[in-house]
Amino acid sequence: MKTPEELLREFADNPAGLAAYAAQLQQDLALKAQQLAEAQAIIADLKRELFGAKSDKLNEEQEEQLRQLLGDTQEQTQRTPPLSQEVLEEALAKEQAEQRQRAKERTRRHLPPVELEKQQVILEPEDKLCPTSGQERPCIGQEVTTEYDYVPAKLIIREIVRRKYGQCEKPCCQGVTIAALPPRLVPQSKLGLGLAVHLLLSRFDDHVAYYTLERNFRVRFGVVISRQQMVQWVEKVAHLLLAIYWLIWEALKAGDYLQIDESPVKVLDPEVKGKAARGFLWFYSTPGGYVFLEFHHSRGRDGPRERLRGFRGTMQTDGYELYDALRKEQPRRLRRIGCTSHYPE
Repeated sequence: MKTPEELLREFADNPAGLAAYAAQLQQDLALKAQQLAEAQAIIADLKRELFGAKSDKLNEEQEEQLRQLLGDTQEQTQRTPPLSQEVLEEALAKEQAEQRQRAKERTRRHLPPVELEKQQVILEPEDKLCPTSGQERPCIGQEVTTEYDYVPAKLIIREIVRRKYGQCEKPCCQGVTIAALPPRLVPQSKLGLGLAVHLLLSRFDDHVAYYTLERNFRVRFGVVISRQQMVQWVEKVAHLLLAIYWLIWEALKAGDYLQIDESPVKVLDPEVKGKAARGFLWFYSTPGGYVFLEFHHSRGRDGPRERLRGFRGTMQTDGYELYDALRKEQPRRLRRIGCTSHYPE
């Protein structure tokens, strides 16, 4: 028998065919019910003959037939009943509603997102001026055609030219004057802000490896930017972002509720030969809010104990016994609850 999912795929655009299929199932069900009733009547007669006061015992052939008949009857009763027409119609209505919803979503996706930058190209007709009088025709409307386009990234060299000026002809000017150099993202470095943003997004948002970025720069722009150089740049920018990192934790710690979890990660450690070492990322977050991540080499209590110092409130965790140990260390400051997969404390 076909499953409901197979029926919906087959009859999604053919309600009449689905109704006919349901009617056929109803007929089959009625026929099987009749056969079952006949079999039950035969069984009743055989039982009377077998156990009745005046009956003789059945021979081996009759007992075997009785066993087969009982087996067929049990198979009929245990078989999954066919889907009724009401169930099929309900499932069909649900599938059609989901198709209409998906069609609406596709329509919405074709609309221009309002957050995208818009560039406008205005085209004027060649006969904007009247060929006879030479006067400009009045504008009575416009037609707008929308298209999506992509402006590819460009690697450029920005030269900051600071002109020097000496003394004028009069003795009022002293020495040489020059404009101050604007603040650099990384002092004594050629890293521009746009390139830094591109490296961070490519590496940590798009998960592009450094060797792939190095190849892209070489193939697309003919410029060699080594992996070692990119790693050094990212490290320096990461130090600049530490201020935001710690502000995120201060905002989380100021509340009275934290979700905490730890996940194992593989780490390239030069002291571990032949395989990747194992570390742990500890997550601290609030629903729909910030997420604070901290790396530790172990799953021990030292990391979360230090991080939760100064926090007062409820922590929601899994069943790892370390969290209960932390709660017992500071029962007046920490309260622990479980999640939907674990029993609450």
